[in-house]
Amino acid sequence: MQLQDFVINDIKPLKITDKIGDLQMLFNQLTYSHIPIQNESVYVGCISENDAHCFESDKPISDCSHTIEGFFVRPTTNWLDVLEAFAQNDSNIMPVLDQKNTYIGYYELNDIIHLFNETPFFAEPGGILVVEKGIHDYSFSEISQIVESNDAKLLGAFVSKMGSDLVQITLKIGNTSLNEVIQTFRRYSYNIVSGHEEDSYIESLKERSQYLDKYLNM
Repeated sequence: MQLQDFVINDIKPLKITDKIGDLQMLFNQLTYSHIPIQNESVYVGCISENDAHCFESDKPISDCSHTIEGFFVRPTTNWLDVLEAFAQNDSNIMPVLDQKNTYIGYYELNDIIHLFNETPFFAEPGGILVVEKGIHDYSFSEISQIVESNDAKLLGAFVSKMGSDLVQITLKIGNTSLNEVIQTFRRYSYNIVSGHEEDSYIESLKERSQYLDKYLNM
């Protein structure tokens, strides 16, 4: 399904000449964090619910124009970039403008998250593995080679944590047990942060340690 199919236009932007009370009433009726605002049919941005309730209801919206946030996306914007725009603006509504900057509707956060959940990263069966290595030492080409050398399929990968020295990469791996993949990552000096399958290497070490303890205590 095309992302444009998720555009909603059942809420028209308020005019900057409308009363702040109209804006406050709309927030009371809806669950959105922001409401789009227009000035003579030109989209100027969104006002958040928190800001709207800081002003007197009988004043025009133009009195709080300094709180307007000018975020938006295009119909052609990639869904990952749309998701990023939601996060950056702490919003659950995202206005959509065409190439002529005409307001055509908005995306709702829940719809975009649902689309994200339908990707193979979440929908396909497999194991989740988090690996860690020096920030200058890892490469996605190497990570892909390690996974595929074990006849596994890499369903997705992203940098999930980054520090000054280390980076963590979360992987979704299908078509195999994670144990072989994990041990190959170790041979390439990756630290295994977590895996959603039993790590037989660790279990083997535990069993050997327990056996050694029993032997020494005989």
